[in-house]
Amino acid sequence: MCILFFAINQHPKYPVIICANRDEFHQRPTKAMHWWADSDVLAGQDLQAGGTWLGLNKQGRFSALTNFRQPHLINENKKSRGDLVLHSLAKSTSAMNTQLAKSAQLYNGFNLVYGQLDSLHCFDSVSQKQQPLTTGFHSLCNGALDDIWPKMALGQAKLSKAIKSPSLDIEQLFELMKNSQQAHTESLPNTGVPLNWEQLLSSVFIVSPDYGTRTTNIITLDQKGKIAVYDRSYDAQGQCIAAQNFSL
Repeated sequence: MCILFFAINQHPKYPVIICANRDEFHQRPTKAMHWWADSDVLAGQDLQAGGTWLGLNKQGRFSALTNFRQPHLINENKKSRGDLVLHSLAKSTSAMNTQLAKSAQLYNGFNLVYGQLDSLHCFDSVSQKQQPLTTGFHSLCNGALDDIWPKMALGQAKLSKAIKSPSLDIEQLFELMKNSQQAHTESLPNTGVPLNWEQLLSSVFIVSPDYGTRTTNIITLDQKGKIAVYDRSYDAQGQCIAAQNFSL
């Protein structure tokens, strides 16, 4: 998962709104969001490493992961970060806090959002800090929570505008997650990747032959506790190739 936007207690009917894009190499085998066999987990699956990038369970727990972009520190022998999402869906928040404090160093850098949808927390393995997602708007990409990267600021502003109406337009949320506007060169963050990659990765929605946005998820929690999940998958040209909805 490469970028997420959160609106916490910002809409009169939906106290939690999450918009998320997963960016990945197109050749990496993936199974679209589904209910996992012999499990209460709803998630896509990375068929290469076996884990996932975002998921929920039937009890209303949520988890999503982003990689911390530190190419010079990548150790291929460390554990797959996709397992952390599954762990956090199976454990209480306090148990997950304990696990992360003890084992975060076994993984390459990551951010993990987890908890009941109305009580989310974010753990940053680089700073070793955990913090709640408080009332307001939040964005998370491949650095720290609420870093001001151009695409994070752009998406957060568009989300704020999109949810001003009392009725929530899901198509408008998908539209903001398909924004392919790239940042100006002078505004790009310096994360250790070549400039051409920094430019490519600077848009909310990424399209290229080898790497790009493969999935968008919109997740809402309403005042009655009902959870809706909207899932779309894309090909290398950025065209939607599958769409499905789930209710919890």
